[in-house]
Amino acid sequence: MIKILAKSIREYKKPSILAPVLVSGEVVLECIIPFLTANLVNEIKNGCSMEVLVKYGVLLLVMAGLSLTFGALAGSACATASCGFARNLRKDMFYKIQGYSFENIDKFSVSSLVTRLTTDITNVQMAYMMIIRTAIRCPLMLIFSFAMGFIMGGKMALIFLVTIPILGIGLLVVIRKTMPLFRRVFKKYDALNSSIQENIRGMRVVKSYVREDYEKKKFNTAAEDVRADFTKAERILAINNPLMQFCVYGVMVFVLSFGSYTVITSQGLALDVGQMSSLLTYSFQILMSLMMLSMVFVMITMAAESAERIVEVLSEESTLQSPENPVTEVKDGSIDFDHVSFKYSKTAERMALCDIDLHINSGEIIGVIGGTGSSKSSLIQLIPRLYDATQGEIRVGGVNVKDYDLETLRNQVAVVLQKNELFSGTIKENLRWGNKDATDEELEEACRLAQADEFIQQFPMKYDTYIEQGGTNVSGGQKQRLCIARALLKKPKILILDDSTSAVDTRTDALIRQAFRQFIPETTKIIIAQRTASVQDADRIIVMDGGSISAVGTHEELLKTSDIYREVYTSQNKAGDSDVK
Repeated sequence: MIKILAKSIREYKKPSILAPVLVSGEVVLECIIPFLTANLVNEIKNGCSMEVLVKYGVLLLVMAGLSLTFGALAGSACATASCGFARNLRKDMFYKIQGYSFENIDKFSVSSLVTRLTTDITNVQMAYMMIIRTAIRCPLMLIFSFAMGFIMGGKMALIFLVTIPILGIGLLVVIRKTMPLFRRVFKKYDALNSSIQENIRGMRVVKSYVREDYEKKKFNTAAEDVRADFTKAERILAINNPLMQFCVYGVMVFVLSFGSYTVITSQGLALDVGQMSSLLTYSFQILMSLMMLSMVFVMITMAAESAERIVEVLSEESTLQSPENPVTEVKDGSIDFDHVSFKYSKTAERMALCDIDLHINSGEIIGVIGGTGSSKSSLIQLIPRLYDATQGEIRVGGVNVKDYDLETLRNQVAVVLQKNELFSGTIKENLRWGNKDATDEELEEACRLAQADEFIQQFPMKYDTYIEQGGTNVSGGQKQRLCIARALLKKPKILILDDSTSAVDTRTDALIRQAFRQFIPETTKIIIAQRTASVQDADRIIVMDGGSISAVGTHEELLKTSDIYREVYTSQNKAGDSDVK
């Protein structure tokens, strides 16, 4: 785990090393200052001259200034290193996620990935900051103060050896009790984020059904669950503080009482006033270091689970990879399914697709129709290799899709989904997702084919109109047409419309299909639809049922041979007739 995380330090190695070095200098100076102070007290007691006082004063002032400088520089280097490490870690995770297949995304869930990119990285950043500064400072301070305590106080310094095992056992108990709680609470964080994400995405539905109170109760239940676990963990962690305070004051009482007794009874021979004052300072430094060290352990305990979750993301390999010597050119838009079966996970009990045997010629218009859950979308997701077939082989342009370079294949297969996304930015910026080098003329041509140019021209800013995140300031039909235009700009060999004209009227739907037939005749077009009107002029129509192909044929042929198609067509036409009446 540490090796994987350390790869994200990269250009911040220098401040990461510099911070501990500067901290070491700060600690050494802080440990020498009480020693010099003790000597100064003894010199004053023996009646030293003003020259000696000035000498000690200047020396202490210089050392205090150097200690302050080292501390400030260490803080700056530590902040640079920890923030840079977190930035690189976030970047590495985001880049890794971009390479994930849908199967990988399904494994983690979107809400869990968001939590890992935010809360978990913040926890690891805080732990790293403590490790390169506080976790270096505290052990060094312990060692140097302990050594100086023995030099100045002799056997009296053995009191420190009594407190360390007490604190160590306490820390061990705290860590063992809290680790399972933190592991559990981060999973609940994922569930909480998922609830928030779902609620915000479906806000219009929530308001239309007046379900705000229900959603509030659901959120409060999830938030209360997280609070309860965190409270339990914090209560256990809180034991650490009184334990530390007990040790601190115990040592203080011992040093003050036994030290004063030794100074008085030995008349300063066994222990003088200067040594006792320095011993008090060293005891305070030791115990403060132990307290800080306990805070480091607490932070590391919390961050350990976060680090494991981050490493899971960084270690995950995409289930889809380009081969070693990939094919980098798609010859044409022909598609062949040779006895293909598919299920979404290895543990799934049933196949989503079963024994699909289908051959599509380049340039054909293929309609796909079927009921909800008939696996229409599953069929087309195998073509651009968003998933891999479980059994059988899929070929595009006569080549197995697994033999293609993934980027090459996906650049030649454009998919427009029913719920496609538009991103915050202008219409032009959204369209250029299809082709970043497209000219304004090419943008307008694609929009004319997708029947989008007409409504764009009505906007005051036309193609420079700003689209809100998710396309909330355009209608569903306008969003679909913009997404179709974006796909056309890729100039693909295969164009797939996955129920992506469901929000447009039948006239616009017909105009889009007519434009496809006239202006991109060589592109293979697959149209998934619920309306038979959207596919009835296709070269062939595929009827899906329960993950299998029930029938293939033209509109006229299927009316005669397919009960499913005939039933859908009849019910829709009757609905249309009754609407007219």
